[in-house]
Amino acid sequence: MSVLEARDLSVERDGREVARADHLALDAGETLALLGPNGAGKTSLLLALASLLPSRGELLARGEPIRDVLAYRRRIAVVFQRPLLLDRTALENAMLGLRLRGIAAPDAKTRARAALERLGVAALAHRDAARLSGGEAQRVSIARALALDPELLFLDEPFGGLDAPARERLIADLARALREGAPRVATIVVTHDRDEALALADRVAVVMAGRVRQQGRAAEVFARPIDETVAAFVGVENVLPATVERATDEITTLRVGDALVFVTEPPPAAGDGVLLLIAPDDVVISRQHGSSSERNALTGRITAIESIGRRVRITLDCGFPLVAHVTHQAARELSLAKGETVTASFKATVPHLLVRGRN
Repeated sequence: MSVLEARDLSVERDGREVARADHLALDAGETLALLGPNGAGKTSLLLALASLLPSRGELLARGEPIRDVLAYRRRIAVVFQRPLLLDRTALENAMLGLRLRGIAAPDAKTRARAALERLGVAALAHRDAARLSGGEAQRVSIARALALDPELLFLDEPFGGLDAPARERLIADLARALREGAPRVATIVVTHDRDEALALADRVAVVMAGRVRQQGRAAEVFARPIDETVAAFVGVENVLPATVERATDEITTLRVGDALVFVTEPPPAAGDGVLLLIAPDDVVISRQHGSSSERNALTGRITAIESIGRRVRITLDCGFPLVAHVTHQAARELSLAKGETVTASFKATVPHLLVRGRN
């Protein structure tokens, strides 16, 4: 039975629907990421799921309609993007929710200390909140929520205001805290960042233009986007028109530009005109022409090289445009440069096929 389930959930503001989920469910111990661009309606959806924003439709907790909203709110905890701490110590802030719920001070202190330990800030228990860094303050805010032992934890862009090092450390520690809890707390986290979703979530729901467009296991959604719009958002840069040459039970052969590409996925039933989707991280660049053991090994000329954070984006002309992502170290070791010819290879199990024009 789902811990939380939404059916035909709709949020309106000024007479306009800003968020909608036809069906969304969260199982016990599961982390679900509401993933989408800024302004997509993710926060509105999260607040509606937490019964903090008026909505239409049906919300069920453990299979029963939520009728007593106050009782439901006592079973949940919410953490917002900006930590909301009082002018007290970190420990007193972590105890605050427990004290407001009538928990005696000694028990509240024990539970708050344990939560601070889980978030790696137990050593800061007696530091004033005003002297905490942004990352430390957010850790205390999350610890305050976890100290409540909620049935449901709602996190709204909890890393949004942090610098990169603090953000990365907090993501790792929060992922560990959520997975090592006994029992694990069911969690919904709002994020616009694909890496955050992959690091934290068991499942993702992609929210675009106010609607849940696709949901499923995180790896599956990223590898098998349902349409071109979702594909673009989850980072599948290679969306290539292709024609089915032939298909057997084991291999589909596609013509892309002047090249043949082999995939294990059967072609869509709607016809021969398809889109071939390949994530840039799945394309391997090498200097050894014709030596790849992969089913697909294409010769290509580098037309562009650009740094994108921790990766380097390589654009190739293989008779069609193909984008690959490599590490900075790999780019240096291969001495990649614009105008040079390399081999781009990828497994036949990697590509995903869509009906052309589906959106």
